[in-house]
Amino acid sequence: MDYRLEHDSMGEIEVPSDRYWGAQTQRSFQNFKIGIEKIPMEVIRAFAILKKSAAVANNRLGKLDEQRLKSISQVCDEILSGKLDDHFPLSVWQTGSGTQSNMNVNEVIANRGNEIAGEKLLHPNDHVNMSQSSNDTFPTAMHIAAVMEVQEKLLPSIDQLIRTFLRLEKENEGIIKSGRTHLQDATPIQFSQEISGWRSMLEKNREMVVSSLTGLKELALGGTAVGTGLNAPKGFDTAAAAAVSELTGIDFRTADNKFHSLTSKDATVFAHGALKALAANMMKIANDVRWLSSGPRCGLGEIQIPENEPGSSIMPGKVNPTQCESVTMVAVQVMGNDTAIGIAASQGNFQLNVFLPVTIYNFLQSARLLADAMDSFEANCVRGIRPNYDVIQAHLDASLMLVTALNPHIGYENAAKIAKHAHATGQTLKAAAVELGLLTAEEFDAWVRPEDMVHPKQEEA
Repeated sequence: MDYRLEHDSMGEIEVPSDRYWGAQTQRSFQNFKIGIEKIPMEVIRAFAILKKSAAVANNRLGKLDEQRLKSISQVCDEILSGKLDDHFPLSVWQTGSGTQSNMNVNEVIANRGNEIAGEKLLHPNDHVNMSQSSNDTFPTAMHIAAVMEVQEKLLPSIDQLIRTFLRLEKENEGIIKSGRTHLQDATPIQFSQEISGWRSMLEKNREMVVSSLTGLKELALGGTAVGTGLNAPKGFDTAAAAAVSELTGIDFRTADNKFHSLTSKDATVFAHGALKALAANMMKIANDVRWLSSGPRCGLGEIQIPENEPGSSIMPGKVNPTQCESVTMVAVQVMGNDTAIGIAASQGNFQLNVFLPVTIYNFLQSARLLADAMDSFEANCVRGIRPNYDVIQAHLDASLMLVTALNPHIGYENAAKIAKHAHATGQTLKAAAVELGLLTAEEFDAWVRPEDMVHPKQEEA
């Protein structure tokens, strides 16, 4: 491999000649050979937006000339297009401020910009990092990346699953089935009502996620090293935030208090809490689906789900609820990520939090996994859910909890006697009621009507 010499404040170091990064990136690359987790490309692209916006702001404030603005912007556009992905090699497990990732971006922009210009036009610190510090750029890139991942990937996935549940609601109106509480038989419910609960969970989660983005839309850029804004011109913070908004089409704004935005990661904790709530609901929905589809002969078997692949290496014909299992594993990972993010956010010391790379890595992983899992679950499972009418009806007919309809007529204790007698003797509720002399067969038929038990009782005028 061919090398060239690059230098920084610590001296010279060899860098692969076919890479645009410089000395600081190389030192980090060599010093942190830990794990396989790399700084997500979503963060790198957020940095490109940030660097282009900073250049625009510096230009508007008279600090950066047009030629350098054009050069920085051109390379940032290349980064955003994915053309330079191979030039960002750094590990998540690096300096906790993300300093070397900031310098990685600075060096790539400078070296690539100089290559295009055919001269030493850009310096990574003096021009690309002008009016900035790693301490305000990495938190800014975190927020930009998080907001864009949620808005562009996660929300559309939630919306698609909601639409599919809405369709299933309409298709399954009028189907009455046994409800279940504590994993025990309960009073009847419409299948469409059960589905509506799943749909409403996602709608509420969507509201939570959207509302949580407010804090993430505040940017630390302009706080520089410790929040004072040293070496940044007056008005840079607002000008840079405006430029980010112009480039993304998202209403970002500068943080009111940079001392808060540099050291506190509460907005990330809050937003990831909404992702954890979504994960919890997805766990519940996936578990409901696999319980209801259990069988095919020895389980509940009230619904049928698509058969996607063989389920066993030894049991022929076995098909498992694989999509449900995948969703639940994702939910567990998100909950684990939430714990890591919470602990990381608690470790802000004085003017800086130094757990930034792990925080954004986990946040982006959660958003990506949830989006992908919901897409897969919707396409390969939910879309194909079908009711098993015969089983639903058999379970409903056998349910002892239909006796609840008798409470207003004969009282709780007498109704309980009927249920216990029916269960002990293996009789139907109707037969048990008549045998005990608590009501007639005609009264039972008039009062125990499952279709009248799935909504509040309408009082007669």
